[in-house]
Amino acid sequence: MTFISRIVAKPAFRSSFQPVTRNSIASRSYAMGHSVPKLNDPSLFKQQAFINGKWVDAKSGQTFDVHDPATHEPIGKMPEMNKQDAQLAIDAAAAAFPKFRKTTARERSKMLRKWYDLMVENSEDIARLITWENGKPMADAKGEATYAANFFEWFSEEAPRAYGDTISATVAGNRVFTLKEPVGVCGLITPWNFPAAMITRKIGPALAAGCTVVAKSPGETPFTAAALAELSVRAGIPPGVVNIITAMKNTPEVGEAITSSDIVKKVSFTGSTGVGKLLMKQSADTLKKLSFELGGNAPFIVFDDADLDTAVAGAIASKFRSSGQTCVCANRLYIQRGIYDKFAEAFVEKVKNFKVGHGYDEGVTHGPLIHDRAVSKVEAHVKDAVKHGGKVLVGGQKLPDLGDNFFQPTVIRDMTTDMALAHEETFGPVAGLFPFDTEAEVVKLANDTEVGLAGYFFSRDVHRIYRVAEALEVGMVGVNTGLISDPASPFGGVKQSGFGREGSKIGIDEYMVTKMVTLGGMGNPLQGDLHTIQNLEIARDQVLAGISPRKPSPQPTPEQPSPQLTSAEPSPLSKPTSIQSPVPMARDDSPTPGSRNHVQISPPQTKKVRKTSKNDKTKQTPEQNSRKSSLQQSVESGTSRGKQILEKSLDKLSKPFHRRRLSEGVAAVRTSFSSRRDSRLISINEQNAVEAALEEKK
Repeated sequence: MTFISRIVAKPAFRSSFQPVTRNSIASRSYAMGHSVPKLNDPSLFKQQAFINGKWVDAKSGQTFDVHDPATHEPIGKMPEMNKQDAQLAIDAAAAAFPKFRKTTARERSKMLRKWYDLMVENSEDIARLITWENGKPMADAKGEATYAANFFEWFSEEAPRAYGDTISATVAGNRVFTLKEPVGVCGLITPWNFPAAMITRKIGPALAAGCTVVAKSPGETPFTAAALAELSVRAGIPPGVVNIITAMKNTPEVGEAITSSDIVKKVSFTGSTGVGKLLMKQSADTLKKLSFELGGNAPFIVFDDADLDTAVAGAIASKFRSSGQTCVCANRLYIQRGIYDKFAEAFVEKVKNFKVGHGYDEGVTHGPLIHDRAVSKVEAHVKDAVKHGGKVLVGGQKLPDLGDNFFQPTVIRDMTTDMALAHEETFGPVAGLFPFDTEAEVVKLANDTEVGLAGYFFSRDVHRIYRVAEALEVGMVGVNTGLISDPASPFGGVKQSGFGREGSKIGIDEYMVTKMVTLGGMGNPLQGDLHTIQNLEIARDQVLAGISPRKPSPQPTPEQPSPQLTSAEPSPLSKPTSIQSPVPMARDDSPTPGSRNHVQISPPQTKKVRKTSKNDKTKQTPEQNSRKSSLQQSVESGTSRGKQILEKSLDKLSKPFHRRRLSEGVAAVRTSFSSRRDSRLISINEQNAVEAALEEKK
C-alpha cells in the first residue's frame, strides 16, 4: 500500500483531534463542561461602548449577544448601536480634534508608549479575552496580544519622525518646504480574526499623526476592543480622541454613517473585497482618504531546489495559523513535480500532530472557526475539490464531538485550476496541493486571480529569488518564510486586495496630508553689506528708468567708447572707470525715433564731483531747494515711471547719504544710458526726471 492510500484509508484519524485535558484558568463551567476565563483585572471586561471618554449604551437601549465560538454559550451583551450613536461618536471625535492636533509629537508619543506598557502588563487578560470570543488557542492569543502592543510601541517612536521636507526651489528668492498635518477624524472598521492587533494597527498611526478616531469593533469580538479602550483611559488619552462603537445587525447602517459623514476625513477598513467596494462607493461623495486591506488568495510556491524541511515548516505556519483564518494565509500550495510526493508526505505528518480543541485547554494547537457560516464554506470547498478529482490526504470532516464550529485540518492533493479553492479564499484549515513543472508556469498560475495581497515561495537560487519576487503580483512576498507580518514592515496589497499600507514608517503617512509652503522674496542681502547694497541700488535705478533686465547689454565698440564718470572720491570697495549694466535696453516694441513726446538720449556730460564738508550732507542750499521744488513740479506732470524715480530721489534728498556710493551710482546710470543711446527711447519727462535726480544726487 502506498503512502497516499495508507493515509486515505486510515479509519482512526479523528483520534488525532480529540479534546485534551483542560487547565485551571476557569472560574466557572458551562453545562458542556468547558470554562470561561478568570481575568486578573475584571474591570477590563466591559459590556458598553466607549464615546467621549464615557461608557455608554445604545440610545435605543438595544443589545446583542456575543457567543463563545467553541461552545455557543453567551459571553455577554453589547450595545446594538445605530447611525445616531455613530454620529455622537463622530461629533465627539470632531470636538476633540482641534486640541489634540496641537499636542506635540513627543506628547503623543508618550501617550502611546504608556498605552503599550499597559498592554504588556495586562497581556494575559487580553489573551484570555481573545481566546474567549475568537476561539484561537491561548498560545496564539498571547502572540497576538504582544503583536498588537508592538504597534503602539512602533508608532510611539514614529510620531516624532513625521516631518516634512525642504525643497530646492526653481525660482530664485523662493524658499519651499512641506508640512505633515493630521488628516482629521478617522473612521476605523476592524475584523474579528485579530481582535486586538487589527485595531491597534489602525489606532496607533492615527494617534501618532494627531488624528482622533471612531472605531467600529467587530460584532463577533467586541470585548477585546473594549478592554483596550479601558487601558486608553489609564494611559491618559484625552476624552473624544478614541471612541469605540459596537453593532451586530446594524453594522451596515453604522458603516454607512461613518463613510457618508463629511466630518470623517479618512476611512481605514480591513475585511472582504465585496464590503470594501461598498464602502468605497459610500465614501465617494465626500472624497475621503481611504486605505483598504481586503481579501487574499495567497500562492505558496515550493521549487525543487528549496530546503524541504524549511518549506514544510513555512507552509504549516502560513496555512494553519489561527485555523487558516488570516487574510495572508497560504490558500494555494504549488509544489514542483520533482518534490511533490516528498513534500506531501512530510506536510501531512506535521498536520497529523495537530491537537484541535477549546482554546483554554492545555496543548491545543487549533481551535474552532468563528461561526457556522465559516464551517459551511470550508466544507463546500473540500467537497468541490473531491468532486473534481482531488484526494483528501488527511482531515476533510467536521468535528461534531467538539462542537458545531470545529473542522479537521485538511490536506488535499491533485488539485486543479477548475476547483473553487483555486479561485476563492477559503479562510479555513484546508491546504490544497497543486503540482507544477516550470517557473514560468507557476508564476502565471499564481497571478491568475483578481486579488494580490501576499505570496510566498521557497528556493535557494538567488537569481530565481529576484525573478519570482518581482514577477508575483502581490503587495507582500515571503521568501523562504511563511510569516511576514511585522509592525516595522508595510502591510497591504494590490489589485482587488486594496490599497494603502499599515505598519512601518509608511503607515503614519496614511493618516496625514502634505501641505506645501512657498516663501517669496527671500533673496535679500545681508543687512549692512555695502557692496551688495550698491549693486542693488544700481539695478533698481536702471529698472525704474525703464531698462529691461532680459538680455546682456551690448559691449561698447572701440569706435564708440562709453563715456566715463570719475568720482572725486573713489569707493574703497572698487575703482571702476565705467560700469557696464548687466541688462539690455532693446525691446522689439520700442517707439521709433521722432515719435511724439519721445527723444533720443544723448550722452550726458561728465562732471567732477566736488568735495563737500560733513555739514553739506544735511544742509540744503537755496539752489538745492529750488531744484527740489522743480522736481516736485515734474512729479505732477511726469509719467508713472518718472514719478517713481522722482519719489525715490526726493526721499534720498531728505536723508544723509554716502557720497562715494552716490557717485558710483550716478556714474553707472549715466553710463548705461549713454551705451544705449541708439537703441532706447524714453519720454521727455522721464529723461528730465532722471537727469534732475542725478544732478540732485550729485
